[in-house]
Amino acid sequence: MTTVLLVDDHPLFLDGVRAALTGVPDVEVVGEAHDRREAVEKAAALRPDVVLMDLNLPDGSGIDATREILATAPDTGILVVTMSADDDAVVAAMRAGARGYVVKGAGRADLLHAVATVAAGGAVFSPAVAARLGSWFSGLAAQPGREMFPQLSEREREVLDLVARGFDNRRIARELFLSEKTVRNNVSVLLSKLGVADRAEAIARGRRAGLGQDPG
Repeated sequence: MTTVLLVDDHPLFLDGVRAALTGVPDVEVVGEAHDRREAVEKAAALRPDVVLMDLNLPDGSGIDATREILATAPDTGILVVTMSADDDAVVAAMRAGARGYVVKGAGRADLLHAVATVAAGGAVFSPAVAARLGSWFSGLAAQPGREMFPQLSEREREVLDLVARGFDNRRIARELFLSEKTVRNNVSVLLSKLGVADRAEAIARGRRAGLGQDPG
């Protein structure tokens, strides 16, 4: 039996997805969540095989919820619900650990295929999204700062790179599709790991390592 948790704050969409999944052999909708906090809590309590995750939630990003869920339940299959597969947020969600996406308004057959694929450990990508993810992953090894800051996670290096460009927390949040609170936490952690007193020192350290360069 594949268990599914639905995460969305639009009742009509939830009704439609629930109706599409009801009666499908070996699929059971075990719960619904309407915001990020509830999604994380219910995913921890219910341990569903698949979470259908909206990206835009009332109290934060579905990308943040994806990271939080996978931090405690890495085997959960996160299936992003999106209006457009070309949205940069879709790629950000895949980088956070989501296994694929389903476009809002997709047919029942497409939805069931996506759920079954993710439940089986597979991924559901369009060629465009797959190409962008491939470019991102292939470029990781060549990123400045990887050898100089081995104590930092990939996310913390991304934040340091943007800090080194002089971006404030609000701009960094927009660039990485994170909440400002998450960015503040990341900045605090990386300052501690770098052993620097403030943001200015972090900028200097990052720039000496080749971070903070304008990619364009």
